[in-house]
Amino acid sequence: MIEFSGPVWRILFRTHSDAPLAPARAPEGRFHYAGQTALYASLSAEGAEVAIRRYVSRDDPPRILQRARITEARLVDFRGQPEASIVWQDIAKACGRSPTWKFSDKARALGADGMIYSSRSRPQLSHVVLFRTSARLICVDAPSETWVPAYS
Repeated sequence: MIEFSGPVWRILFRTHSDAPLAPARAPEGRFHYAGQTALYASLSAEGAEVAIRRYVSRDDPPRILQRARITEARLVDFRGQPEASIVWQDIAKACGRSPTWKFSDKARALGADGMIYSSRSRPQLSHVVLFRTSARLICVDAPSETWVPAYS
């Protein structure tokens, strides 16, 4: 486990700007399933754009880029493990369980605040998922900016 403090970025719908540190709203994600908290972020604005690319459509409502700061989070480091960054959705749909959940289950069992992992498409970039969203761990530290995808 490593201790991490530093800036992170998230891309959100502008309508969610009143709660920029809200955890994922979907009941399942890469590292969470029903009843689990997960706040996903990236270690760079570029990483946030790479992470969300799969979910962006031409007709989406406006989005924002929000910077936050993580302080003294205890993270399990899964960078360099490509199996943590696979496309999980089709596997979860077919099998009823994503193979990526074994990573978050392990980190949660260790009592970690979250985990850090490599980007699937750009392994030199890293992302973070927090299992807790307390003000002790993460806070907004800059005004949000309008975000328009460069690839739309």
